[in-house]
Amino acid sequence: MAAHNDYGKWGEMRAAEYLQQKGYTICHRNWRIGHRDLDLTALTPDGSTLAIVEVKTRHNTDIMMAEEAVDWRKKRNLTTAANAYLRRYPITCDVRFDIITVVGEGDHVQIDHLENAFQPPLR
Repeated sequence: MAAHNDYGKWGEMRAAEYLQQKGYTICHRNWRIGHRDLDLTALTPDGSTLAIVEVKTRHNTDIMMAEEAVDWRKKRNLTTAANAYLRRYPITCDVRFDIITVVGEGDHVQIDHLENAFQPPLR
């Protein structure tokens, strides 16, 4: 696996740990449908909402903020994967799309959680 893939997996692990510390229940990690995936799905602490979480990991923000990497194409792919996920699992609670950014390395990491970061694009 390429180093950037390992770094991305590390960021996803840090994001999952962050959510768990906040009381979220991780439902799935790296759920795949074809070539699309959902990084994390997690229930909010009160169980009322399923957060579909896109994790963006960067060494720094010199080029662009991590959340800027979630463009319209990525949002469309996330929406398509989320639709498949919701057809497969009997979700009766609200659903939202979040972005978690993990910036840094080792012990020097900044994690930001953007709840309800975007609405699914209309077709």
